[in-house]
Amino acid sequence: MAKMPMAPPETSDILDRYGPDAFERIVLSDVKASQNSQYRHWDEIRHRLPPEGMSIEEWWLAIKFARRREYHSIPLTDAAGDRFRYMMPDKAWERVHKIDQRLAGHIILSEEVTNPSTRDRYLVNSLIEEAITSSQLEGANTSKRVAKEMLKSGRPPRDKSERMILNNYKAMNFVREHRDERLTPDLVCEIHSLVTDRTLEDPNDAGRLQSPEDDRVKVWTPMGDEVLHVPPPAEQLTQRLRKMCRFANGQEIDTFLHPVVRSIMLHFWLAYDHPFTDGNGRTARVLFYWSILSQGYWLAEFLAISRILQAHRGRYDRSFLYTETDDRDVTYFIMEQLRVIMEAISELESYLKRKMAEIKRTEKMFRSTDFNHRQVALLSHALRHPDHPYTVKSHSKSHNIVSETARTDLLGLESKGLLIKQRVGKAYEYVPVRDLGEQLQAL
Repeated sequence: MAKMPMAPPETSDILDRYGPDAFERIVLSDVKASQNSQYRHWDEIRHRLPPEGMSIEEWWLAIKFARRREYHSIPLTDAAGDRFRYMMPDKAWERVHKIDQRLAGHIILSEEVTNPSTRDRYLVNSLIEEAITSSQLEGANTSKRVAKEMLKSGRPPRDKSERMILNNYKAMNFVREHRDERLTPDLVCEIHSLVTDRTLEDPNDAGRLQSPEDDRVKVWTPMGDEVLHVPPPAEQLTQRLRKMCRFANGQEIDTFLHPVVRSIMLHFWLAYDHPFTDGNGRTARVLFYWSILSQGYWLAEFLAISRILQAHRGRYDRSFLYTETDDRDVTYFIMEQLRVIMEAISELESYLKRKMAEIKRTEKMFRSTDFNHRQVALLSHALRHPDHPYTVKSHSKSHNIVSETARTDLLGLESKGLLIKQRVGKAYEYVPVRDLGEQLQAL
């Protein structure tokens, strides 16, 4: 968790210090709101060299004036009722454009995730990765190797950390199945119940908003010596949750809001309100996935966002704190999350490239073996369709050969440990071994 950044100086204090001449100089300056495509907080600006003829404070004020001309407000408010706001620097529009291109399903490498035979394998791996790292962000200390073994084998969790990961995995699958439903307070509470099942001190807190009688949660530094965030009072939570759901469903706002940006804001909103005793961060990230999937970005279910958040935890935390300390400006959080999504997409594309390269290397290798051309064709198909069954009849039809020749081909591959023969009704079918690529390399 990042430390509290230095809050920006008050506008009135700067003008009082530099006098009326400063105001005219600031207003007439050509400082851009985005600072050359960067969106920096005062805590960063104060360490930089200002434009010639300006002090650091005057430069900051010029930036703020430029931003205010481009601000849009959103329905989220602080405890006092003041609205949060945002702007879209050129860099933000560039990122959402690239996300539209790469995340809505039009990527060159989509064969591996659109192919029904391989899709589930990649999806399960992505969901497992997200479940593990999202839980680790909130304190789960189980290793990835152990967590993957638990989820893939189906064994029960052995401790709270493993339970957190299993819960997150179930919640991610839940929002995939409910992506076409409208968000409601009950649905949010059900997601929280899944995320926190059997991990809370009081099991009755699962799926329950905090009440005025509760000791209201706060966000502290890791050492517990400083409060970083005080959420709105508990008596506001029911109304705020209803408003958040309307916002998530495309209501409460009468101007265009890019779908990806709305999903990011939903993530921020739940985390800011912190309505539950625990599990708020995990619930917020699951809601982000629900939102972006519900708006047609189907490839998002293959992204592991939390792994990148974990790798850059300081940036993630600072984007929250920058928003709170600079006039409720959510742009800091939006810019950071757009960067994270772009990195997650690049990682997915790189992963798929590696998998395709592995398949091609394996294919090239076994083409020089003593397999006949029909067996080579079957193995090449099996590498791309690892759950596909083969029969004597299907193999003979594919290659226009007699049944005895087809049977010899299949039995030959079975004898080398590449296919598994299993009885289905009165006939037999052959399916690829799970680690086909490794077995071929071993041969």
